[in-house]
Amino acid sequence: MGEKIKTILISQPKPTTEKSPYFDLAERFKLKVDFRPFIHVEPVGIQDFRQQRVTISEHTAVIFTSRNAVDHFFRMAEEARFTVPDTMKYFCISESTAFYLQKYIVYRKRKVFVGQVKFSDLTDLIKKHKQEKFLLPCSDLLKPSIPEALDAINITYSKAVMYKTVCSDLSDLSDVKYDMLVFFSPSGIESLFKNFPDFKQNTTKIAVFGPTTAKATEDAKLRIDVQAPNPKAPSMSMAIEQYINSNK
Repeated sequence: MGEKIKTILISQPKPTTEKSPYFDLAERFKLKVDFRPFIHVEPVGIQDFRQQRVTISEHTAVIFTSRNAVDHFFRMAEEARFTVPDTMKYFCISESTAFYLQKYIVYRKRKVFVGQVKFSDLTDLIKKHKQEKFLLPCSDLLKPSIPEALDAINITYSKAVMYKTVCSDLSDLSDVKYDMLVFFSPSGIESLFKNFPDFKQNTTKIAVFGPTTAKATEDAKLRIDVQAPNPKAPSMSMAIEQYINSNK
């Protein structure tokens, strides 16, 4: 039997809609659930970008793996005084990323190609357009599996680091204690120790999402109490709910 969970800190921004499963959890189990991003994204400046020797205008297609990539591609194009032509093709990892593109372009289906969330689905689409010169706007923490997948299909592409993932300042949390901390990326774990080098887990429960986060947690010699996704819980909120129910 574990101690009862009453307070949870989710290391992500607070959801913008009222429909978050975390709000339901808080209500159902009378929990205090707080949200605080442990990491944030900062733009790479135009000077640093130019040092990468990547010219946006030499490309005919863009691969978007996130909304951040969309924002920073159009920001960089503007800073470089480059007008993105109507002929540019966009390859988006998911429906939501493609939908987000409407913030910047008049949405025309023939130029927007959409994968099904997995990067391998997107590479199948990219393979059909091998003649294009692809640009991959990304962060400094790009998963190695993405360039590996692109190398494997033999296309012409340039990687362009347009934003950086940075640890947030959490010093105001130093005296705040939570029963459970929830992490979604290795950078979140890194941020925890950057902010609190003497962090001791003791009775604090740690919940992690995804295999890379789990590995970073184990490498940091922390105990994992809740892991998602798992066969019974595809989402983090479901995994936390199961943990609370089993420790009543």
